[in-house]
Amino acid sequence: MTSGSLSRYESMEPPERRAENTAVSERSRALTLGLVVCGGVFGLHRFYTGRTQSGVWMCLTLGGMGIWYLYDVVVVAAGGFRDGDGRRVVRWEVSDAGIGPSASNRRVSDLEDRMLGLESQVGELAERLDFAERLLAQARERGGLPKG
Repeated sequence: MTSGSLSRYESMEPPERRAENTAVSERSRALTLGLVVCGGVFGLHRFYTGRTQSGVWMCLTLGGMGIWYLYDVVVVAAGGFRDGDGRRVVRWEVSDAGIGPSASNRRVSDLEDRMLGLESQVGELAERLDFAERLLAQARERGGLPKG
C-alpha cells in the first residue's frame, strides 16, 4: 500500500525478522515429537533442539508438574516448536548431516558403480561377438556355411 497505513494483511515486523521466522531447523520434528512423548517431563526434546537452559528447568520441575510437558506435546505436534536458534522444527525426516555421505553423493556413487558394471558387461558382450564372428568366418572358409 502506498498510503502509509498498514492493511490488516501486512506485517508490522521488519523483513529480516519475517525471514528469521520462516527459517526451518535441521532438527527432525518426528524425533522431537518422540522425545517429548517419551521423555518430555525431563526436557529431552529441549536438549535435542538446543534449548538446554529450558531443558534443565524442565528437568528440575518435572515438566512444570506436567503442564509445560503437555503444552510442548501440543506445540511440537502442531509444528510450532522452535529450536535454540529460533528456527521452526517442521521437517519430519531425520537429517543425516555428519553421518556419512549425503543422499545426492550416494546417488552419484551408485550411478558410477552401475555405469562401471554396464561398461564391463558391454566389454564382455563385445568379446563374445568377436569370438562368434571368428567362428563363423572359420566355418565359411571350410565350406560348412553358405556365403551370403
